[in-house]
Amino acid sequence: MKNFALIGAAGYIAPRHMRAIKDTGNHLAVAYDINDSVGIIDSISPQSEFFTEFERFQEHAQQLRRNPARALDYVAICSPNYLHHPHITAGLRLGADVICEKPLVPTPELLDELALVERETGKRVFNILQLRHHEAILKLRDKVATAPTDTKFDVELTYITSRGKWYMESWKGDPRKSFGVATNIGVHFYDMLHFIFGKLQRNVVHYSAESKAAGYLEYERARVRWFLSIDANDLPDDIKGKKPTYRSIDISGEQLEFSEGFTDLHTTSYREILAGRGYGLADARHCIETVNVIRTAKIAPPGADAHPYVQRLLA
Repeated sequence: MKNFALIGAAGYIAPRHMRAIKDTGNHLAVAYDINDSVGIIDSISPQSEFFTEFERFQEHAQQLRRNPARALDYVAICSPNYLHHPHITAGLRLGADVICEKPLVPTPELLDELALVERETGKRVFNILQLRHHEAILKLRDKVATAPTDTKFDVELTYITSRGKWYMESWKGDPRKSFGVATNIGVHFYDMLHFIFGKLQRNVVHYSAESKAAGYLEYERARVRWFLSIDANDLPDDIKGKKPTYRSIDISGEQLEFSEGFTDLHTTSYREILAGRGYGLADARHCIETVNVIRTAKIAPPGADAHPYVQRLLA
């Protein structure tokens, strides 16, 4: 049984980490969040210590180090994006390996900094890249790998996940903290595209606003037109008022169906990490480089390589 700490216990994704810790037979020793809306802990790990001040959390973790049986083995991080880097560093310096949500950090330079701290502490950082464990994604990857090597697939990725007015009032609506909508809701899709289609060769941005973004990515094995949005007005007319989310990945005329199968992917990710097969800094680099370019790129005039929704926005 491994001892875990959880930073960001009141966040949306934190319960998946709590359940993954429990379902893999491990112990959530201590949790931290500046907010105290963490009653979910009672149904998963009611004996866990909990702190709302980071200094008290850190001091408690240091005290645990004095007893090898109680010392932290892992620190899981679900805090806001802009806090990932300092929280990862703190976890490593507590003598624990770290499991962190996406995006790991906003820039490749901060990945390099984390690599230095890994070397200094002898501990590892693992990124939750759960789509790499999804059955439909793995089947598509195999299909692409067995296609003729000169085949380049045409992909249209559309992801609209409606968010209310609260979103812009939260840290997620502040690009200094979330690093923008393409990073916050899209980073795992860019990792998925790299995982399936290989190295990125071209990265063009056609539209960028606080609630949506669009562009073109060309990989070794695919040409991808993408559109991401949190604006309900972008939903297709036939699902407006019926569903808050629309996810479509069209691959050379065929739809990739992966609306199901997400329930246990965090637990699968934890099992792989605990078995020594987790995804580390090198695995996260490609999607971090991709979103870093998207955030800083100049907007290009939309042409034939633009997502169909872009023309509708500009009309």
